[in-house]
Amino acid sequence: MSKAINEIKQPVAEHMLAFEEKFKDAMKSSVPLLDKITNYIVKRKGKQIRPLFVFLSAQNAGTINESTYRAAALIELLHTATLVHDDVVDDSNERRGFFSVNALFKNKIAVLIGDFLLSKGLLLSLDNNDFHLLKIVSNAVREMSEGELLQIEKARRLDISEEIYFEIITKKTATLIAACCAAGAASVNDDQKIIELAKEFGTLTGIAFQIKDDLFDYGNDDQIGKPTGIDVKEKKMTLPLIYALNNCSWLEKRKVINIIKNHNEESEQVKVVIDFVIEKGGIAYANKVMHEYKNKALDVLAKLPKNASRDSLERLLVYAIERKN
Repeated sequence: MSKAINEIKQPVAEHMLAFEEKFKDAMKSSVPLLDKITNYIVKRKGKQIRPLFVFLSAQNAGTINESTYRAAALIELLHTATLVHDDVVDDSNERRGFFSVNALFKNKIAVLIGDFLLSKGLLLSLDNNDFHLLKIVSNAVREMSEGELLQIEKARRLDISEEIYFEIITKKTATLIAACCAAGAASVNDDQKIIELAKEFGTLTGIAFQIKDDLFDYGNDDQIGKPTGIDVKEKKMTLPLIYALNNCSWLEKRKVINIIKNHNEESEQVKVVIDFVIEKGGIAYANKVMHEYKNKALDVLAKLPKNASRDSLERLLVYAIERKN
């Protein structure tokens, strides 16, 4: 794990360690196969950015308690369920460099594991009367599903405007980070103004985070290695590409859309699209917009209580747009 993340975690480091054990307990089952698979999932955990947003937002708004741990576990259970299901839908054999659940145990078991995690999250909330937390997180999962479906629908027609793009990434990515921040604040404080500010900060941070992800597709040697072109291959209309298509001639637009539709598996053709986006200023534009969202998020953050956790939230935001992977 990067040194930067460890430093950001500092104000809530003890809580994050305790959470690991509590999360393992939340996933336990009496069925050996289930335990085997959930243990595999726990061992593959990434940087734990989502629980970090929960704990920092909670400590910013009040005193971390058992409800905060449940909020973090609820987010992780429901989000992990969606990831397991996503790998089945995408027929993906890898996640974060490890075999996906469906690659090891086949699709039927993977779908059932996702259902199990979903039910665990729901019961964790219901058994403890955390209805307010369940509402926050359930709304996020609904919006994530809507965002995915909207992206699939638009990818078929390749007619995404900036407005639709922002609707997709707000639903797909930003709502989950917003839910982390809102659930964290709501677990320690019933002041709706603070909860809404935390949610708004999460939304703006999530949008900046996704634009950064989009930029990785057009990486350069001194920043993030060679361009990958994965989004082009998957016919995803991201901000750099949308901007370039809106700032070119009709003939150029027709040529690029034809490549994306019919030649998106050919490396040389994908490189033509990447070069076109760079030439038309798509990268520079997306970078500018990403920093605008970062500044909006900082303005919202300034309205929240000033303490060590707020400082870490600011650093987490900066990390999100300066990370190398």
